[in-house]
Amino acid sequence: MSPAEAFVVMAKPAGPLCNLDCSYCYYLPKAQLFPAGERFRMRPEVLEAYIRATIAASTGPVVHFAWHGGEPTLAGLGFFRLVVELQARHLPPGWRCVNNLQTNGTLLDDAWCTFLAEHRFSVGISVDGPARFHDAMRKDRRGRPTHDRVLGGLRRLRAAGIEPDVLCTLNATNTGHPLEVYRFFLAAQVQWLQFLPIVETHVDGRVSERSVDPEGMGAFLSQVFDEWVRYDVGRIAVQNFLEPLLVVSGQPATLCVMAETCGRVPALEHDGSLYACDHFVDPAHRLGDIMTNELGTLLDGPEQAAFGAAKRDGLPQCCHCCPVRFLCHGGCPKDRFVVAPGGEPTLNYLCAGYRRFYDHALPLLIRMAELARTGSSLTAIMGELEVSEHAERRIWQATGRNDSCPCGSGAKYKHCCLPTRR
Repeated sequence: MSPAEAFVVMAKPAGPLCNLDCSYCYYLPKAQLFPAGERFRMRPEVLEAYIRATIAASTGPVVHFAWHGGEPTLAGLGFFRLVVELQARHLPPGWRCVNNLQTNGTLLDDAWCTFLAEHRFSVGISVDGPARFHDAMRKDRRGRPTHDRVLGGLRRLRAAGIEPDVLCTLNATNTGHPLEVYRFFLAAQVQWLQFLPIVETHVDGRVSERSVDPEGMGAFLSQVFDEWVRYDVGRIAVQNFLEPLLVVSGQPATLCVMAETCGRVPALEHDGSLYACDHFVDPAHRLGDIMTNELGTLLDGPEQAAFGAAKRDGLPQCCHCCPVRFLCHGGCPKDRFVVAPGGEPTLNYLCAGYRRFYDHALPLLIRMAELARTGSSLTAIMGELEVSEHAERRIWQATGRNDSCPCGSGAKYKHCCLPTRR
């Protein structure tokens, strides 16, 4: 049985094991799901079953594999050599595999980077901006900072010919410094960047002090967007901006968090257990075991279908009349625990931030979509903004103290915007 839609399994070859102890990590506690003394290594027979099942469930000719953790490089280079060997063994003629490795980068040496380049792995690496932000949350098991080691891994990847994607979390430490964080990545010549908000809850349901503030997230993304859209379109790809641009352009979102329903990104633990989602690895969301169940059957089964539809069906009423719902569809279900104005307990914790950012960015995203439809380069938006802002500056400069304020308030300039423009 083959899934009706595209899917990507987030495979955990070393389970929840990691050599870092990031304070906001949601996956390290998953070790408690397994017996004491668990080795947390995917056995060769489980790996082969997973590879065969993924190929069988795919429509081809490209088959996607995503290796996550914990820290997947803890599985060892020999494990990944076996990965490419088994993929080659089971691929039909004319098909190919695309492998993505998401890593903290600290264990990457020349041997790793040579292997990843030789087998054309795409690599994602986690960096939370400048050292003072990154090291506040991303320490190793001995409490030592990791920023320098992560950047060392980034340099080794580039030396091997791999330009990694960069994932930067947004948390209580770095969100108040949008331009400092963004310009750090520009200086590092990062070419692809994703900002991922941290929402962490305590057992009693309270949001942790490490979590991002919703309004702060909205302000962060808005300020970075303003910088990007004026100066850096075509220089750096920011997923948080390009994904809504896809949707505004009439195309479906590729991010599950922005889709109307979810369920096509399950998580595979090292023992072969398949779970509904990386954020729902718990007994209630265990779909089955790939050693005894067909992957396609699990993905298209009633449990997973219900899980995916719950995102759409559980939207509070206030979301249905929201003008930017088409961009977020209520966000990730893991963050939908706030009581909505109508009393429904399923509003996304980040709602205010998403609304602030999308309201701010939408007019320019619509203009960029128009440029693309007419065959113009997206970079043309930068020239348009430069001309527009130059003309606006001339209007303000020509306005006298007793003239009507250019903002349109009807008040005199001296009693309105003049004090704020000095």
